[in-house]
Amino acid sequence: MLIEELKDYLGFAVAGNFPNHLNEAGEENEFTQIQTEGENTPKGLFPFYIKGDKSFLGTYPISEKIILTHEREKDKIQAEPEVALICNFIYEDGKVIDIIPRYFTAFNDCSLRIQNGSKLSTKKNWGINTKGISSQIIEIDNFTENGILNEYHISSFIKRNDQIHNYGTISAINSYSYFFTQLKDWMVNQFNTQKDCGPLEEITQFMKNAKDAKGILIAAGATSYSEFAKKNYLQKNDELYIYVYNAHIYSHQDIINNIHAKNELLEHCSKLHQIIK
Repeated sequence: MLIEELKDYLGFAVAGNFPNHLNEAGEENEFTQIQTEGENTPKGLFPFYIKGDKSFLGTYPISEKIILTHEREKDKIQAEPEVALICNFIYEDGKVIDIIPRYFTAFNDCSLRIQNGSKLSTKKNWGINTKGISSQIIEIDNFTENGILNEYHISSFIKRNDQIHNYGTISAINSYSYFFTQLKDWMVNQFNTQKDCGPLEEITQFMKNAKDAKGILIAAGATSYSEFAKKNYLQKNDELYIYVYNAHIYSHQDIINNIHAKNELLEHCSKLHQIIK
């Protein structure tokens, strides 16, 4: 598929699906009101793009090449490296009946770190070109532990002043707190039951025109940060690299070598390269 088609998809993301990410992002205290089944259960879903919505959520924020700060640097912009799932879904009688992940790709759920008590979604879409997705979209053969996704890792880097820094920790896809069938079942439940609480919103309000959407784009959750990323926010002219790659084929050094190879693409890999402007 082509990324241009995603303008007709609904965009949602999972909050708190990697251990310690919310704490590193300075958001953990905002979720104290949220009750979950277990310590590692994701906190909830939040929207970042709803086509036709009259609010900021109606702005299509995704780019494969750039992140625009829109002069919001004072709000401490951080990239969020993760895997995105491009899904079909079944919606009947006002409920999500099933979610069917079809493709995956590298994703940047870029975020403002302004701490103002607003809903999480308000920090996730502040205009055009404020999210990132790779055009290397890979078909999912089987969304279980027996499929190819179980072999993939996420790694990310910032190139600043010709120096390359690790950005997110190297993370196996199967190290997400919830993934595969567990994540799918949890998402179906959240779409139908999530209420307004703390930084999260009641979800069914965003599904009124779901029948007109081609699918749902799900950002599965951001990895933990490197020490560099904890202390450094995005600056203009930074170059961001996010890789979702088959770790049975490529080593971490292979991925770093690819950064130096400029625009070379790898097979069995989804590569996102964005320049901050």
